[in-house]
Amino acid sequence: MQPNPVIFTPLLAAACAIFAWSCYRRFSLVAVGAAEDRLSSLPERLKGMFLFAFLQKRVVSRPFGINHVFIFWSFLVLAVANTEFLLAGVFPAAKLSSLLPAALYLPLVFAFDLVSLCALTAVVIALVRRAVAPPYEGARTGEAFGILSMIGTLMLAYFGLHAAEIAMGQEQAAQAMPVSSALAAILAGEGSETLKSVAQLSWWLHAAVLLFFMNYLPYSKHMHILAAIPNCFFKELETPNTQPREEFEEGNVFGTGSIDRFTWKDLFDSFSCTECGRCEKSCPAANTGKPLNPRLVMHDIKVNLLANGDLLKRGGEPTVPVIGEGEGCIKPDALWSCTSCGACLAACPVFIEQMPKITKMRRHLVQMEADFPEELLNLFENMEQRSNPWGIAPGERGKWAGGRDVQLFEAGKTEYLYFVGCAGSFDSRSKQVTLAMTQIFEAAGVSYGILGKDEKCCGDSLRRLGNEYLFDRMAKENVALFQEKGVKKIVTQCPHCFTTLKNDYKQYGLELEVIPHAEFIESLIAQGKLKLDHHAKKGGNIVFHDSCYLGRHNGVYEAPRSVIAHATGSAPAEMERSRENSFCCGAGGGRMWMEEHLGERINLNRVSEALSGDPSTICTTCPYCMTMMEDGLKDRSTGGTNVKDIAELVAEGLKGAAKG
Repeated sequence: MQPNPVIFTPLLAAACAIFAWSCYRRFSLVAVGAAEDRLSSLPERLKGMFLFAFLQKRVVSRPFGINHVFIFWSFLVLAVANTEFLLAGVFPAAKLSSLLPAALYLPLVFAFDLVSLCALTAVVIALVRRAVAPPYEGARTGEAFGILSMIGTLMLAYFGLHAAEIAMGQEQAAQAMPVSSALAAILAGEGSETLKSVAQLSWWLHAAVLLFFMNYLPYSKHMHILAAIPNCFFKELETPNTQPREEFEEGNVFGTGSIDRFTWKDLFDSFSCTECGRCEKSCPAANTGKPLNPRLVMHDIKVNLLANGDLLKRGGEPTVPVIGEGEGCIKPDALWSCTSCGACLAACPVFIEQMPKITKMRRHLVQMEADFPEELLNLFENMEQRSNPWGIAPGERGKWAGGRDVQLFEAGKTEYLYFVGCAGSFDSRSKQVTLAMTQIFEAAGVSYGILGKDEKCCGDSLRRLGNEYLFDRMAKENVALFQEKGVKKIVTQCPHCFTTLKNDYKQYGLELEVIPHAEFIESLIAQGKLKLDHHAKKGGNIVFHDSCYLGRHNGVYEAPRSVIAHATGSAPAEMERSRENSFCCGAGGGRMWMEEHLGERINLNRVSEALSGDPSTICTTCPYCMTMMEDGLKDRSTGGTNVKDIAELVAEGLKGAAKG
């Protein structure tokens, strides 16, 4: 049943022209962003796009994602049917039944029929879920229900049209359309005029909804239908665990304080966000009542771009600030709530990079506005003057050794530099981990040395807090020191030191083998250099907490678990949120040096989860995590649970083996 082409052709032409113009207006706005290369390594990008956009790898990692896959692939398959539908409205002869042989046409219409049923079922499930158990608070919006209803209406109109045509005997492929044929049986008793009216109504309903839906997309959050696939192509090829350097020259602007200071990819991210809420559900700040919500950060960036984009394209100045109050602005309290744990990055199915944008805005506040929480002033001064967060004299760095004969690193003689770090040098609890590491070095007969008073802070917290200027200075000093000393291999006990030396310092030309103590100890055990007794009774029931900077940022998950298993004789228990889905301790992103004045304390949330398994020991691989876990246990008044680093478990095993 075809309409009059004279009526439909101008409607289709106008709809397509408006759609093209709307897409151009929206997507052209990203050009106000700064340049960024996202076209390197084309084969790898195409592979990633296929895996994550078309196969929906991250989408199906969550239970309800399977439903989305049905909707997504239904769209792709039915794109062929809808293209035929629109073309046939202009050229009635341009129908697949006329152009294709039966051997191809019949399987194709069979697929269209079943896929339409799958899409309709998936839409109904999505509507029920949105109404009964929405993915996040505020997800029950008219737009969400409207979009799903339009998709459902397209499927119903499809069935209505073909069922009427089958009932009138006008569809030669009826035997290949089981769903439409079943509906046709219901309509079989109707007169020809009624069937003709059903077919015409269904055709025009399908056409009207399809053209309206097409032109509504560029103005809705469902613009991600157009942006998500290319966003997977443009994704960061490596884990975004660092930030680009800044050039500190007179007249330069630092950080991101206006929408045009973001890169074009940052702005494209905002159009790719469907506001599914996965980042929000994973974010430790959002989960503990903080003002930060990574989903809303992306929403506000998009709103800001829409408000300022056209003005910027004409050479004007933005009128709506990126950082501030109101829609399209991100509150400073939200920016300072970020722990840089990377949970949002790991959760996003289309690889939106929320966390790096927050760091860029922190850089603006710190370096351009000198606007940061007052408690950070002391931290910045201590780092600048004495190169450690506590402001302790550099000469105190080696005093953790006590009477132990710990040698300084010597080029050509010492194999490994043991980079103790600030916590391992000055924090009384972390000093015990440092001593445990020296026992492991010595028991394994490893050639190692330290820098002593020459060691400086790696600068991790400075960079994550946005003080790039001071970080830049410290990084250059450290790189020069390592090169002067002839350092080739470094062992760290702090994941923050590890990721900074390994990833951030590459930007300064430093290429070293940096090894986290978990992998280092695991390799010593594998080589038979450490003899351990299985002292499970000493550790008791052990539950393991993943460090964000060791796990999500650097993919080290198995090594610490392997070390615990070798040291105790059994694998550690897992928390409900573990590995890629682990929950932050609350100390990353410089939050170690700030109080939590808003919402629930993140470490209490994590400790409560750990205690649900009634463990004797919470095992960590990070001095920050250790501090946060112990503080949380004190607050919960739980005296029966200890916190230990994996190095301490191994050192205890060494003592037992020696006695044996």
